[in-house]
Amino acid sequence: MLLDTTGVARAVAIADAGYSQRRIVRMLGVPRTTVRDTIRRFRQTGLYTRRPGQGRHRCTSTRDDRFVVSDVLRNRFCTATEARTRLFEVRNVSVSERTIRWKLAERNLRAFRPARALQLLPQHRRPRLAFAREYGNWTMEQWKNVLFSNESRIALRGPDGRQRVYRRKKERFTPCAMTETVGYQGGSIMIWGGISYEARTELVIFDRGSVNAQRYVEEVLQDHVITFTTFIGENFRLMHDNARCHVARSFTEYFDEAGIQTLPWPARSPDLNPIQYTFGTILKDVFEQDYQRLRA
Repeated sequence: MLLDTTGVARAVAIADAGYSQRRIVRMLGVPRTTVRDTIRRFRQTGLYTRRPGQGRHRCTSTRDDRFVVSDVLRNRFCTATEARTRLFEVRNVSVSERTIRWKLAERNLRAFRPARALQLLPQHRRPRLAFAREYGNWTMEQWKNVLFSNESRIALRGPDGRQRVYRRKKERFTPCAMTETVGYQGGSIMIWGGISYEARTELVIFDRGSVNAQRYVEEVLQDHVITFTTFIGENFRLMHDNARCHVARSFTEYFDEAGIQTLPWPARSPDLNPIQYTFGTILKDVFEQDYQRLRA
């Protein structure tokens, strides 16, 4: 990877200030060999540019490089092979996939795994927009009256996809390089929890059977939500998603009898629920409390 004139000047100035090459690598975001060769070349020639005629002849022009970069920016999921084919079809320039990757790396474009998000259709976007317009101006005092709740299913022996094993080629099915699994992930448990601005509920574990509306009312609402309303006050509101047990007739009738107000939650909106980002912390606290209790 090569640095332009500005990058070379920055690297030399940072080195003259007494910083190490490792610090320069972190500041400029380039490989350590690039920093080493750049500073060495400047010490020898006193120039911020490369020596005349140094290096291999470039097989693409500046316009070709701009075409490759703009083509990839228009189609972010384009592969190096597809970009090479497009360059040959439009500009009649034949290069390798490795050259395409180098051209993109010079513009700080590298391939990563894409982030995943829920598919939002127009019928999902409209309720989300209406929800944001109605509750986007709420004050912190109003949000303090809301209990955010959610359920999560945990596979007892399900793989998380992050485990790695070191092996040689053709050792994929060697017993020491394999992991044992159980059909249907060896069972699972359902947990429920709720958080507010100042407190959280106890963690409810449904270890057996499915969770229907009746069980949800008996084990969650009566034992935890109703008692939590006295902590928040008369302006209490419950937030939950649109799971089947939440929209059943018996469930809504119980809400009407208990006088519990809920937030109209738009479909496919787990990113709007803050408890989605705190379940790990809640589970950690619960397990640490159980561990301390067992030690005592």
